[in-house]
Amino acid sequence: MKSARVVVVGGGVIGFSTAVCIAESLPFCSVTLLSETFSPDTTSDVAAGLLFAAEYPDIPLERQRRWFKYSFDHLLAIAASEHSPEAGVMLSSGWQIFKDVPADKKPFWSEFVIGFRFMTDAELKIFPGHKFGHAFTTIKCECSSYLPWLEKRFRKAGGRVEQKKVNSLHELSNSYDIIVNCTGLGSKTLVGDDKVYPVRGQVLKVEAPWLKHFIRAGDGMTYIYPGIDAVTVGGTRQEGDWRLQVDEGDTKSILERCSRLVPSIGKAKVLSELAGLRPTRRNPRVEREVVQLQGRTVPVVHNYGHGGWGVTLAWGTALDALGLVRQCLHDMTQRAKL
Repeated sequence: MKSARVVVVGGGVIGFSTAVCIAESLPFCSVTLLSETFSPDTTSDVAAGLLFAAEYPDIPLERQRRWFKYSFDHLLAIAASEHSPEAGVMLSSGWQIFKDVPADKKPFWSEFVIGFRFMTDAELKIFPGHKFGHAFTTIKCECSSYLPWLEKRFRKAGGRVEQKKVNSLHELSNSYDIIVNCTGLGSKTLVGDDKVYPVRGQVLKVEAPWLKHFIRAGDGMTYIYPGIDAVTVGGTRQEGDWRLQVDEGDTKSILERCSRLVPSIGKAKVLSELAGLRPTRRNPRVEREVVQLQGRTVPVVHNYGHGGWGVTLAWGTALDALGLVRQCLHDMTQRAKL
């Protein structure tokens, strides 16, 4: 397989995960990552980063299971290693609670997290008004630490990082053989994808060292996730909302909802307020296509549109993207022989 110049566009958790997978697995390729923004200014930095998932409607469940399992196993290995504090990856135990018993009592990811079970009556008594719940141990991945750690790992594998806004794929066609698009919401303009849209999320970081268990309401709107230095409380799901500034009304609503679940939240000191736009699509786009750029045929691998599950699925979809890059290289080698 011949050497190739690969460019990954996008500096969030999907971009850096994909770049690391390519650089470490294909050392004969030169890999460059281009992004307009880096941590702490990415959407990934706002993500609460607790691993579990929702089901996408049109992607085979087996593929979704693989994405989750590979991501979980990758982060579990980091959590169990000496890299855990620097990478911002830790084990986290807690509860997901429901006011009514959900149709799908046992989600597809339940076999991959640790110790998944239904909550006992004694546990449910802690949360009045809730009839059913899941108890399990999962992983919390804090991107403000994890992204710089991944960048270091990428550079160690020979990767190059450059701050640059890419306005069009045409800008890249002469310098690179394969383009990997991990631009999330940016794909709306970069590749003209009208199927990707923002879902605004707002979270608060609070000082509440007495809270040790994550708690998540089944509607996904209200959650309390203890982390390494602070507790993340949230949230909002505002479709089509492009606002990045913090909304005081949302802050008030988040604190009220979380205090109903855990009254002591009212005593927590608010450290920061953050808003981000989840790059949402009906299904993530993890596929390859061939495009004509400046008279050249250039393969493009897409990996974007994960919505609120980017941190959860990043490593799994990055491995899929790596497989697609391998296919592009194989095709290029075959063409060169003709």
